[in-house]
Amino acid sequence: MMRKWIFMLGMIVLVSTGNVSGQEKKFYAAPVFSLKTNTLYWLTTTPNADVEVALGKKITFDLSGTYNAWSFGDNKKIKHWLVQPEFRYWGSERFNGHFFGIHGLGGKFNAGGIKMLGLDKYRYEGSFYGGGISYGYQWIIGKRLNLEATIGVGYVRFEYDKYEYQVKGKHIKEGTKNYIGPTKVGLSLVYIIK
Repeated sequence: MMRKWIFMLGMIVLVSTGNVSGQEKKFYAAPVFSLKTNTLYWLTTTPNADVEVALGKKITFDLSGTYNAWSFGDNKKIKHWLVQPEFRYWGSERFNGHFFGIHGLGGKFNAGGIKMLGLDKYRYEGSFYGGGISYGYQWIIGKRLNLEATIGVGYVRFEYDKYEYQVKGKHIKEGTKNYIGPTKVGLSLVYIIK
């Protein structure tokens, strides 16, 4: 009688581990796709969306985009759009823990009348492009929900036209500006699709 119970217990253990008759052990399948939104951009009235796709065991490709089309009265605006692709290398597993990235960026802008940004006397309209490196961390906070913090530094080149700040203000000059410093900052909610 005891032998039958030991035999049955042994069979249950073998079946539950997935190793019956030489089958390979099945491992947890890590997520291959996620959708995100950066909460910090929403604080600046900038709608944004982000998609990240797994390319390998520790490599992902992230593509984010923002679009701000709002004017705030009296011709005040920080209108812009931005596209920011990034390749990421994850320290342990994708969509969990530390990651390092290489990103590019590009877009257009039309901004003026915002005193706290130093744009109270002039309006600037133009385009920008650049790239940099980033570091981030992603926390699992639910079955399909993560929280991600990221920061990046790099180079951006601005090409712009400068105008007097008023409706149909006088064109002052064309210019360029090179910038080195923060190029990315985020605190994002992440929805995982497996």
